[in-house]
Amino acid sequence: MASRTAPSVRLYLPPPPGGGGSLGFRTRSLVGALAIVAGAPLLIGAADPPAWTRPQAPFPIAGPITYVGSEGIAAYLIRTSAGAILIDGTLAENAEMVERNIVAAGVPLRDVKLILVTHAHFDHAAGISAIRRATGARVVGGARDVRALETGVPPGETNYGVIRFPAVDVDRGVRDRQTVTLGNVALTARATPGHTPGCTTWTMRIPAKPRPLDVVFPCSVSVAGNRLIGNRAYPGIVADYRRSIAMLGTLHADIVLPSHPELADVLARGKRRKAGDKTAFVDPTLLPRIVTKAKAAFDADLAKQAR
Repeated sequence: MASRTAPSVRLYLPPPPGGGGSLGFRTRSLVGALAIVAGAPLLIGAADPPAWTRPQAPFPIAGPITYVGSEGIAAYLIRTSAGAILIDGTLAENAEMVERNIVAAGVPLRDVKLILVTHAHFDHAAGISAIRRATGARVVGGARDVRALETGVPPGETNYGVIRFPAVDVDRGVRDRQTVTLGNVALTARATPGHTPGCTTWTMRIPAKPRPLDVVFPCSVSVAGNRLIGNRAYPGIVADYRRSIAMLGTLHADIVLPSHPELADVLARGKRRKAGDKTAFVDPTLLPRIVTKAKAAFDADLAKQAR
């Protein structure tokens, strides 16, 4: 297991004159007025949602896929004939929890060979550095997020500032439609820029009867505090969001497994599967509904910021 990692420190600070997320260490979290003081061990002010760090026992989803995240932030383990693949690492303080869940799911840590990243934000990427040390896995992320992952500084400008996370070396940066293969499993990267420039949706197909099932691990297309108007660090953000939302609308997904499990009722579906419903996760109507809601939310946020 990885050595225990101190939780991120977030302290509310008012915006500096002129605003902007690139000035100093001013920060506010995605869910409240929070900030990070780099290197400090003490938590000051409001915490992240309790569910983000609340333990969740691992549970099978479909085929080779197992849930190994916390109650509020997802991590997915995929078994292959040549080891295992992990998608996302969640928070830094969750690293040991994720490692325990991997072992509890029957996979030795040394068998985790790849860690795939959806995007370079603290709530999904901060735990990857510790998990990489514990497993020796190679890290793969979207090419446009590589710099953010390797510096621990998220890209773009937001209305909450900068929330740093432990940096991690990236072994491979992928672009749209490139494939990552381990053993008998292949995942395809679909570039989904907007939430971050290198936001990456991962897709795969799993064997099933009467037909194989298409699985989509969608990267977020929520605005979540991103500055849409006048974003000097990411001037193409609006066009990227629009392209990504449209692209997601073209994908077929029998199973949708997002980074925030509540978006697809992942935990509730897991309970239904445990109760005997083998098709609890199969819902081809889910991704179109998510995309429709995301487009409406984006349009509303853009209109609000343009006022």
